Amino acid sequence: MIYELDDTSKAEGLFEGWQETLIYSCLQKIMGKVYVTDPEKPLSASAFVGCFVFFAGKPDLELVKNKPCGFVIMTPQNTEWAELIEKAYPDAKKITRYAIRKDTHFDTEALKKNLDLLPDGYELKSIDEELYDKCLEHPVTTDFVSSFESKEKYLEYGRGIVILKDGYIVSGASSYTRYKEGIEIEVDTFEPERRKHLALIACSALILNCLEEGLYPSWDAHNLNSVHLAEKLGYEPDHEYIAYEVASDQRTH
Repeated sequence: MIYELDDTSKAEGLFEGWQETLIYSCLQKIMGKVYVTDPEKPLSASAFVGCFVFFAGKPDLELVKNKPCGFVIMTPQNTEWAELIEKAYPDAKKITRYAIRKDTHFDTEALKKNLDLLPDGYELKSIDEELYDKCLEHPVTTDFVSSFESKEKYLEYGRGIVILKDGYIVSGASSYTRYKEGIEIEVDTFEPERRKHLALIACSALILNCLEEGLYPSWDAHNLNSVHLAEKLGYEPDHEYIAYEVASDQRTH
């Protein structure tokens, strides 16, 4: 049987050493959930937030099968967990993601210079109540805010910057998730507006805002393009890791 773990400190040891801020969000109970099969002395756990789930501890097929409807990215702690994911979801797409170092020292002057690249006719704005609603109007911008359970939760904990053209959002960078010490950055740009430095500008503005608040702007890359953008902002790659994209709509809990 699957349980949502209320006292997440009981699972902290299972994720020890795993530098992934989405896990921190779950363990710190800011957002996301931790699931176990033994709520008293868990030997296995899954941390679930947004469309990501992380499996830790003793490999447990029941936890792997505990999947909601829709698209999910599953990240195994080791090869044993990976084998269970492949067993439970044989159609899952195995992908390589790129972890970025969490101790970046940013060149704030360089980031400020990036803001000067904003083309005429474009406007840089922080995500407020009105722009939150606009983000939900299109799949490109939905992930800027959708991991938060409500507008109120985002406005309290989330941080985001969008670039507007003629009143429409064309690019932006926002907190996919939030943990006590910082945010995990989500960035995207509409296809016709790419190659105009808009992502670089939005990320630079968001990072500067985070630094002013004493928040760390964490980055994890889905592909090499994301790695290259991160490097332009001052980040350094750490290591590659395996994850699985599971698109099945089968609900198993």
